[in-house]
Amino acid sequence: MNNMPKEKIGIVAVSRDCFPMTLSESRRKAVVKAYQDKYGEIYECPVCVENEIHMRKALADVKKAGCNALVVYLGNFGPESSETLLIKEFEGPAMVVAAAEETGDNLIQGRGDAYCGVLNASYNLKLRNLKAYIPEYPVGTAAECADMIHEFEPIARAIIGLRNLKIISFGPRPQDFLACNAPIKQLYNLGVEIEENSELDLFESFNNHAGDERIPEIVAQMEQELGAGNKKPEILSKLAQYEITLTDWVEGHKGSREFVAIAGKCWPAFQTQFGFVPCYVNSRLTQKGIPVSCEVDIYGALSEFIGTVVSQDTVTLLDINNSVPADMYESEIKGKHDYTLKDTFMGFHCGNTASSKLSFCEMKYQLIMARSLPEEVTQGTLEGDIVPGDITFYRLQSTSDAKIRAYIAQGEVLPVATCSFGAIGVFAIPEMGRFYRHVLIEKNYPHHGAVAFGHFGKALYEVFKYVGVPVEEINFNQPKGMMYPTENPFA
Repeated sequence: MNNMPKEKIGIVAVSRDCFPMTLSESRRKAVVKAYQDKYGEIYECPVCVENEIHMRKALADVKKAGCNALVVYLGNFGPESSETLLIKEFEGPAMVVAAAEETGDNLIQGRGDAYCGVLNASYNLKLRNLKAYIPEYPVGTAAECADMIHEFEPIARAIIGLRNLKIISFGPRPQDFLACNAPIKQLYNLGVEIEENSELDLFESFNNHAGDERIPEIVAQMEQELGAGNKKPEILSKLAQYEITLTDWVEGHKGSREFVAIAGKCWPAFQTQFGFVPCYVNSRLTQKGIPVSCEVDIYGALSEFIGTVVSQDTVTLLDINNSVPADMYESEIKGKHDYTLKDTFMGFHCGNTASSKLSFCEMKYQLIMARSLPEEVTQGTLEGDIVPGDITFYRLQSTSDAKIRAYIAQGEVLPVATCSFGAIGVFAIPEMGRFYRHVLIEKNYPHHGAVAFGHFGKALYEVFKYVGVPVEEINFNQPKGMMYPTENPFA
């Protein structure tokens, strides 16, 4: 995938001046070896930080090495001012991790007290209004610290990506889709840039790409991808023209930013003017690492980008759409999967899910739009059942009064034929009925949710915390027996 950040992690050991520096240095070397043996390269800064002068030397060293993410390793108690100043001046994503004591036979000269040092480090971070990732239990052996650093990787990638992201949107949100219309203030708070464009600008650019010499090559790629599902070959040249329009727009408009996501428009006038729907093109760009949301869903595009970076895989954006019929549940789910009917629902969109995430696919027309428009202008959807397997349903969202919140729910797509249309799957999330009522409805989330293919809740939770979502506003599907604040105890 392109359009994706890559992290280069540097590790810097710190040492309090009344503790042996050699203790931190030897423990750092052990962590680096454990990491390299299991996960690959990590940059080991040779400067052990004991004071502010050392801090500046270490900072210069990791920057010269091209590191864009930092591990501050407390090999002993650590100098809380110098180590937190290092995080402040580094400016990129950082984590704090600490050494566990190694043996009961060496608790005099070999005792490091890093367990205590993390407390002081966290307090000093708060004093300076700094953020750092601190694992659930941040004290460990060399091997355990290596595992914790590995868990930091997707978090670091996401923070790097957000600070270098531009979201390009086209047109205002459609009427009666105000749920996708949220203030952009929080984008700037996250470090994201936004470029809002007119649909007319996009239409002009599309028309200027008529006859582009690259169209046949893109059509050939589409034909190969679709295979037997190429049921609308007559529309491929227009779709290829549109894809080239978007990719050229990205290159011409990303400006100072490295990464781009798109919040696109697909109705109500798009079909009649462009002569197709953009769903398949959206799926292709998303699969290449440039997420494209539907219905000018800016926070949907943002969520997709975060999930793509964290999972390093294609994501999709779906409507939390319809309930599973009781007869389908009885015949296909009950007794075969450990879910109640209320744990299940169908996630759907017209045809924006990448072919790699569909069990089968066909190019079709958009049935809902074709109920009121000529069928020929609604062609361009990629339809099929979504692949079964683990998923994470999630979203980062601004409220109407510009407050940031998020939700995360892990579950799965069931191996159940949907017997329906669009890009669609039968989803199961434990306690979904309660989550639907007391999070999605109660907290006014829009109908769009991002889907990552796998369980990534742990990393997403840490990303949302790091970027400033209040922990009480990171919602999840609470297990049975853990009540939501708005849940009726007598229901």
